Amino acid sequence: MATPKVMGSEIEYGITVRGDSDFDPISGCVLLVNAYREDPTSEILWDYDQENPLADARGFQVDGEKYTPNQQENIARNKTLVNGARYYVDHAHPEYSCPEVTNARDLVVHEKAGERILEVSRREANALLPEGTEMLIYKNNSDRKGNSYGCHENYLMDRRTPFKNIVEALLPFFATRQVYCGAGKVGAENRGAAVDYQISQRSDFFETEVALDTMVKRPIINTRDEPHADRDKYRRLHVIVGDANLSEYTIYLRNGVTALILSLIEDGGIRKNLSLRDPVKSIQEVSHDPSCRRELSLDDGRKLNAVQLQAEYLEMVLAHYSSRSLEPIDKDVLTRWQHVLDCLARDPMELSQQIDWVMKKAMIESFMERRDVDWSSPQVEMLDLQYHDIRPSRGLYYLLERQGRAERIVADEEIATAVHNPPVDTRAYFRGSCIEKYGSAVFGVNWDSISFGVDGQPIKRILMAEPLKGTKRHVDELLGSSPTAGDLVKNLQD
Repeated sequence: MATPKVMGSEIEYGITVRGDSDFDPISGCVLLVNAYREDPTSEILWDYDQENPLADARGFQVDGEKYTPNQQENIARNKTLVNGARYYVDHAHPEYSCPEVTNARDLVVHEKAGERILEVSRREANALLPEGTEMLIYKNNSDRKGNSYGCHENYLMDRRTPFKNIVEALLPFFATRQVYCGAGKVGAENRGAAVDYQISQRSDFFETEVALDTMVKRPIINTRDEPHADRDKYRRLHVIVGDANLSEYTIYLRNGVTALILSLIEDGGIRKNLSLRDPVKSIQEVSHDPSCRRELSLDDGRKLNAVQLQAEYLEMVLAHYSSRSLEPIDKDVLTRWQHVLDCLARDPMELSQQIDWVMKKAMIESFMERRDVDWSSPQVEMLDLQYHDIRPSRGLYYLLERQGRAERIVADEEIATAVHNPPVDTRAYFRGSCIEKYGSAVFGVNWDSISFGVDGQPIKRILMAEPLKGTKRHVDELLGSSPTAGDLVKNLQD
């Protein structure tokens, strides 16, 4: 039986300061992250000792040095929030890593909470900037100068599943899932073939099938082997091939369908060989074809378009779960996945209120018709960017939402709650609750540990190797009986 799919997302946001000709993105990111004062947290270190980014899932350690900032830089670049999330500076981008959740619906809630946190941060940072300048933040994936930044997904898997099986099943899946996960983009980058509009913001930037890199020679399958959990039991699949989405419907499918496919792989339910002859070429061909009709060559000589190939995965999932129980959210994901594939097969524009790339395309085409301009117009390029602006009053996605032209999955009240509250059914609950209750005594945090400095004693590190422990049900009584961090450490040792 498949491992429960604990999941999360890491979003790198685009950042600029309008009116500042000397804008430095790293300094801007540090200002942005530190401007966020909504959480009553003190100076907490991110525990880099618990990380090993050079471990490769293929069974070896890559040569290189692990970057570990000094204490001052660590504090300046990292915030661990009371909702269990990590908010930090990653290279030249602000990044929000949402807390671990157990299902795609909660993932939507907590990823959307990240957007709200970035916007609060942006407003507070702007108050510190010189007059005549304004910080702008975009939830997108490229700067049109040849640089791409990521939306990374993470899924807990059973380590006993051979990595080879994972790669073989996922290469064709990832090459084609963009037909319902893409964020849409005007033009091409990274020496991609010229195109008016494409499905994905990221696809032009993938250059190899399998590798550890995330910034150069990007692979469709990333091999980073850093489980942030019990290494003997779990693998964390680090997915770097997706776009940063704004549509709740798209985010829901992106994570929900992928989790179902990973469970299918673990259960041995992949019954068809869908291997592509050239996955790297295919991922770009799919993105450059908004009609979703272009056929891809399979190793066995067949030719299928991206929607037909996704339908093959859907058929395997339906067959596998025909005699097995599914959680209500998974059933809903399946229903919506099937609906979307049916629409894509008829006419992708039927999804102009659900799927990001279609929503954006419909908006831009309407504008072009009204203004009598074409895809080469600078105004069209600006609309493309403006779709991703996280300002509720200016972002074009949020305009569609206000107009009732974006199908919702969750409620605003749920998102607002998630800004300051962790999910209750993963270890994120213990992490967030400890930061809120014992903030000044928390010394360091990582996904699978939390350390306390108590009464001048040596630092006490509490390991959290099981993502489904530390839940509200598990620890509420413990937290209630521990008024101080010292009490908590003592009670855990007793």
